[in-house]
Amino acid sequence: MLRLHCLVALCLLCLLTLPLLSQIPNAAKLDSLFNLLSEKGKAMGSVAISQNGKLVYTKTIGFSHRDKGKPTAPNANTKYRIGSISKMFTAVMIYQLIEEKKLSLSTPLSKFFPKIPNAKKITIAQMLAHQSGIYSFTNEPDYLEWNQYPITQKELVKLITKAEPAFEPGTKTEYSNSNYVLLGYIIEKIAKMPYKKALNDRITAKLRLKNTYYGGKIEVVKNEARSFRYAPEGWIQDTETDMSIPHGAGAVVSTPSDLAKFIEALFAHKLITENSLKEMTKTTGGMGHGIFEFPFGMKKALGHNGKIDSFESILGYFPDDKIAIAYCSNGQAYPLNEVLIGALSIFFNLPYKIPEFKTLSLSPDDLKPYVGIYASSQIPLKITVTQNGATLMAQATGQPQFPLEATEPHVFKFDAAGVVMEFNPAANQMTLKQGGGEYLFTKE
Repeated sequence: MLRLHCLVALCLLCLLTLPLLSQIPNAAKLDSLFNLLSEKGKAMGSVAISQNGKLVYTKTIGFSHRDKGKPTAPNANTKYRIGSISKMFTAVMIYQLIEEKKLSLSTPLSKFFPKIPNAKKITIAQMLAHQSGIYSFTNEPDYLEWNQYPITQKELVKLITKAEPAFEPGTKTEYSNSNYVLLGYIIEKIAKMPYKKALNDRITAKLRLKNTYYGGKIEVVKNEARSFRYAPEGWIQDTETDMSIPHGAGAVVSTPSDLAKFIEALFAHKLITENSLKEMTKTTGGMGHGIFEFPFGMKKALGHNGKIDSFESILGYFPDDKIAIAYCSNGQAYPLNEVLIGALSIFFNLPYKIPEFKTLSLSPDDLKPYVGIYASSQIPLKITVTQNGATLMAQATGQPQFPLEATEPHVFKFDAAGVVMEFNPAANQMTLKQGGGEYLFTKE
């Protein structure tokens, strides 16, 4: 499905460079990339890179909040919601319980939640690998209408229970947040304590991760960042998911430096044994247990990404190089994956051209030829193009409206979703380019 999220950027940002704990030769070029992302209003957040257990590069850009009308710059201890990276913490605790003989990979879900469809067939291993077939409650059509309000375990389990299974357990892999919410509840049942305390006792206190914990309502006085999406009028503060909802699937907050320390400790067998780590990182189709592979050229990293509200994050570890990278964003108008590719290319001293982000200034009259409703025979999607003053706006069927930037004659971009729209006004056509695909649209 084509997902077009309204996340563009504002040019006026605060910028803070953190002192490097261990200088690297290409730090200046890394600075140039992140400075540009900030100056052009394409991103804000924080990044950390470590090698052999030592931080070698850190940087923060943008602002963490704007509660008193004035943007406040982030610092090394600014905390971000990390979304699904939380699943790595949950998976580690599950493996700790397995090592303590309190659980096994073959334990059926029915031991804890017998009313969930297929509970007798579903194993802990299948839940860890997203092979359970349990419907993801975040796919509910009205999810965004209630995700800001607290929910009890009983209510959420009831919601998961009433849904039809997505598939038979073990027959395929399909990402489902329900798996990790239930795994979080199972940790609480076995450990006889709230997930928050289990996380502290089993991971964060052991590693002295002072800025990593189970989140709650965002408190800027505790140096917690808010998230922002972009509209033509600039950055707009996004809503807050109540953290009772994502639980073990996405309720952790952290910093890039803490995340780098966490994943280094994981691969150094400081949290689970070598055998457990091998099982956890055994992948099927690139998906392991709370962790997955992502390639970078000839190299391969293991980690996870996350998204909650307008927070986006990624954490990866290159075992052969003993390098960890973590990036936490509270406002992203340029694809996070492109930021990561740029940072890693520079760090590994590979050829990389820093993007220019050129734009054209067009008048309202210049935009009129592009306005209209466009349909394609290639995909069942219509795109409505309108204008808001001197800004061209687009909206795909069932998607939020998003602004377009003119980069060259008849060419417009929406960087946040990697969208390029090339118009041919004379032929009443538009070509949509996204994710390597090209789709021809004709104005109705």
